[in-house]
Amino acid sequence: QVQLAESGGGLVQAGGSLRLSCAASGRSFSSLVMGWFRQAPGKERDFVASISSGGSRTHYADSVKGRFTISRVNAKNTVYLQMNSLKPEDAAVYYCAATVRAPYVVVFREADFSSWGQGTQVTVSS
Repeated sequence: QVQLAESGGGLVQAGGSLRLSCAASGRSFSSLVMGWFRQAPGKERDFVASISSGGSRTHYADSVKGRFTISRVNAKNTVYLQMNSLKPEDAAVYYCAATVRAPYVVVFREADFSSWGQGTQVTVSS
């Protein structure tokens, strides 16, 4: 079982930036595909970005392409989500997720991920 802990959420003005972090423990981090999802009030949880276990491959939701960047530092057991040019519609609880996959594989469906963090709130003021 993988334990995930997100941090870095907060309040930011539209056009601003935030960097979320997710620290993992309990399993070899370098075997994990990592992902970020988000859920706004009254809406379903949506995919944001994912990254392969080695970091060479990434996948993004169309709504965040060119604005968000997912990255990881395996030596620190941590995945990041750099969010730039934030919009009010980006406001949500952001969740980190993990699953074991072969190298160079990325997944992006919620059902593909087996471990989840508790989430961190991102609020964007207009």
